[in-house]
Amino acid sequence: MIESDRAERYRTRMQRKKEVIDEAITRANREQGLLLILTGNGKGKSSSAFGMLARALGHDMRVGVAQFIKGRSDTGEEAFFRKQNDVIWHVLGEGFTWDTQNLQRDTETAQRGWIIVQEMLCDPSINLIVLDELTYPLKFGWLDLTAVLNDLKNRPTMQHVVITGRGAPDALCEIADTVTEMTDVKHAFRNGVQAQKGIDL
Repeated sequence: MIESDRAERYRTRMQRKKEVIDEAITRANREQGLLLILTGNGKGKSSSAFGMLARALGHDMRVGVAQFIKGRSDTGEEAFFRKQNDVIWHVLGEGFTWDTQNLQRDTETAQRGWIIVQEMLCDPSINLIVLDELTYPLKFGWLDLTAVLNDLKNRPTMQHVVITGRGAPDALCEIADTVTEMTDVKHAFRNGVQAQKGIDL
């Protein structure tokens, strides 16, 4: 008897939940290109973005990637995605700022990179663009935030953009459709474990 009461309570609870979810799905009746921000100190921002890239390719969409800051071309994601059709991939950085240690050079590199991104943002045939680590050029002032926001707002109507990186500016988050903050609870690197192929690069 107790088990049947529990089963009935569960069924009633799930029925109410289904009604709430169905109603929310009915209300969500617009289609548009989304601007998504993946920020925070936790691991997984770029990995999440590349997961969306794979998902888009599964739907026969054309995709683009512009990687700021990162200057290496030996990552697993690049090796994989460059083998796929309909992928445009740009490595626009020269390495982390503590490696380059040159403000003018870092600024010029970011600005050259944004010219490439502008071309992508004007191309309606690119369905999804990942702007990996874009938050850093904005945070450090290498790119003009107002100009970047304007370019993002004026992209093709159905073009999706995913931006990754720590410390996303408030103004960027305000115009975004979805903002996710990754929380750093624990990281192997702090325990002396080096970056691992297939997990970190």
